[in-house]
Amino acid sequence: MTLTIDRHFLTRAAALALAPAAALGLTLSAPAIAQSASALTAVQSHLKSTSSMTADFVQTDRNGQRLSGQLTLKRPGKIRFQYQKGVPLLIVGDGSRLTMIDYEVKQVQSWPVKNSPLGALLDPDRDLAKYAKVVPTGNSDVLSVEVKDPKRPEYGTITMVFIRDAGAPGGLRLRGWVALDSQNNRTRIDLSNQRFNVPVADSAFRWTDPRPKQRGRV
Repeated sequence: MTLTIDRHFLTRAAALALAPAAALGLTLSAPAIAQSASALTAVQSHLKSTSSMTADFVQTDRNGQRLSGQLTLKRPGKIRFQYQKGVPLLIVGDGSRLTMIDYEVKQVQSWPVKNSPLGALLDPDRDLAKYAKVVPTGNSDVLSVEVKDPKRPEYGTITMVFIRDAGAPGGLRLRGWVALDSQNNRTRIDLSNQRFNVPVADSAFRWTDPRPKQRGRV
């Protein structure tokens, strides 16, 4: 079976966009504010306690198209989206820059990790209290946190979803996220088979440059 890929979705704007899925503009009572602060503290603890993670992922775009693959994460700043067989794309964060490589058309796009919605996920030292808010889920075992920089709307928004899990770092397990970029391109990532704080070599975040006369590792 031939896999058809929506190229627009898999550009810089859409490949790493994630969409907020809950209501915005809520007025919080004092107890709710306290609960929100507690939830942000728990999420920050999870991020700081997670040095690495591997997982299977399913990526869904705003048109419902789905791609799967394996995610490898190593903080700070390193991430790799290895897509399913037959998809000639690779997304790699090397600690400072996020790069998308399209091996079919031999193109490479790169931009600072901090300018992506994924910056909130990859930088455990970012103070979530300045950029994040808890989005009600109606389930005490599920935490949903929306992160965006109001001064930098071009960086987009990420809404991370965590499940309470006593066996996971900080008592939380990252279930996935939804991202929205400044062009309203939305992408959802669902994770499964998460493994935390496993050995991950830095070589996992290298890639082969497909461009003519620039072959080799970076």
